[in-house]
Amino acid sequence: MALTVQAVRGMNDLLPADTARWQQVEQVLRETVASFGYSEVRMPLLEKTNLFSRAIGEVTDVVEKEMYTFEDRSGESLSLRPEGTAGCVRACLEHNLIYNQEQRLWYMGPMFRHERPQKGRYRQFHQLGVEVFGLNGPDIDAEIILLSHALWQRFGIADQLSLQLNTLGSNAERLKYRESLVKYLEQHFADLDEDSKRRTYTNPLRVLDSKDEKTAEILKESPKLTDFLGAESRAHFDGLCDLLSKCGVSFELNSRLVRGLDYYNLTVFEWVTDALGAQGTVCGGGRYDGLVEQLGGAPTPAVGFGLGLERLVLLLSALDKLKDRRLADIYLMGAGEGAAVAQAQLALKLRKDLPHAKIMNHCGGGNFKKQFRRADKLQARAAVVLGESEIKNGTLTIKDLQNQEGLQQTLPYGQALDLLKAMLQA
Repeated sequence: MALTVQAVRGMNDLLPADTARWQQVEQVLRETVASFGYSEVRMPLLEKTNLFSRAIGEVTDVVEKEMYTFEDRSGESLSLRPEGTAGCVRACLEHNLIYNQEQRLWYMGPMFRHERPQKGRYRQFHQLGVEVFGLNGPDIDAEIILLSHALWQRFGIADQLSLQLNTLGSNAERLKYRESLVKYLEQHFADLDEDSKRRTYTNPLRVLDSKDEKTAEILKESPKLTDFLGAESRAHFDGLCDLLSKCGVSFELNSRLVRGLDYYNLTVFEWVTDALGAQGTVCGGGRYDGLVEQLGGAPTPAVGFGLGLERLVLLLSALDKLKDRRLADIYLMGAGEGAAVAQAQLALKLRKDLPHAKIMNHCGGGNFKKQFRRADKLQARAAVVLGESEIKNGTLTIKDLQNQEGLQQTLPYGQALDLLKAMLQA
């Protein structure tokens, strides 16, 4: 029986048609974060497991159930990164990037969580992460939200996403609130869903995020974190709201928004959409001022967000915002004696003179009918034909593949090059 080789469940291949779309998205992401003055950092996929248990929290679902963790040959526990913030903080501490200095960073790449795969949510998924260290005012919180809003504008989908905003206060304020919330949940314990019962004593703020209808109804009368905020936390949040309003970014206050990781404080936010059916989060983040110190550094204010690329690509595709890209701009074909050598030499010359064009040289022989079918399948803009007469006369035949009349001209190289440039710019 033949061995069937398949990808790991929840870890998907991106085929050429997919990667062309992803490249469009990634290009906009890179250009936008660069326009805000952010610098790229690249971290390894593997980290020591205790980095995530210390940063994310021992009793979060990510650490308890979802990490890909194993022992290497030396017996050290390693994990594939389930998110990017912890690794970014580790890199900054290890290379002394944030001691008494400001950093505005971004990264992009795969993350890993052992969750139930579903549309837009996979076990290997991809994120853009933006992190800022060394700034503690509401103005930088506003900037990263404005950065994310600029992305939606660049993609033409700003009207399809809404911003939900909340504050978690300081650690001391949240501790007092947690005590009050636990007392309230205990009064309704028998009616809570099983997940919420478990979280009541381990991570009670996550109960606020419950999707269970009965639990959600109970939570309507629960204590509100805003009632436990001090003057400083209120001023920070009011300053953020004022900045966003004056910059034209509308938002909805959501007192149940807590985010799923333990390291957040003060500002938390999510960009959500219902354009994919059920409401889904495309981007989320907030402030995490205690994390650097928690991982062994000096106290350092920090704020950031993560954006899920799978869900963003799904959203852009659903809204028809991505264009199919040609796999070739110019398809170079030939036939007859000496054609293979002439094609290879011409391909080198064209790639030098048209450095930004995608030039594909036909290989494998075959008649011109077959070669033109291949060019059409690749949606090439133009065909460059080298037959025996072209080789003999030092000319090129250019055929416009995107014109219904199929205009065709035979020209010396210099004129042919000018025509190709004009066709590619049209």
